[in-house]
Amino acid sequence: MKLVHSRDVAKTPVEMEGAKDVEIQWLLGKDDGAPTFAMRLFELQPGGHTPLHTHPHEHEVFVLEGKGVVMDNGQERPIGPEDAILVPGGCEHNFQNTGDSVLRFLCLIPAVAC
Repeated sequence: MKLVHSRDVAKTPVEMEGAKDVEIQWLLGKDDGAPTFAMRLFELQPGGHTPLHTHPHEHEVFVLEGKGVVMDNGQERPIGPEDAILVPGGCEHNFQNTGDSVLRFLCLIPAVAC
């Protein structure tokens, strides 16, 4: 078993083309003995967004705090605390912070996507 507090995991900027004011923390993954899934924590500053992208794997997202929208194949869908989101493989998507405070969410992906 591994137990880690998020404050002890380094934040790194997301430097993909199309990303703005986004940081990621890799909370759990292969290096921690998790062979199947990886858990990431994202923080988007007000006005920040992830890149608009698609990939073959699904991922699950759980919003912790803040408000924003998720783009779902060209459609904006509002998101906020306690929302759970399934992004199927092949779905073009991004997350945008539309609020005045940080948008924080957990994102789980299959280990094969890491």
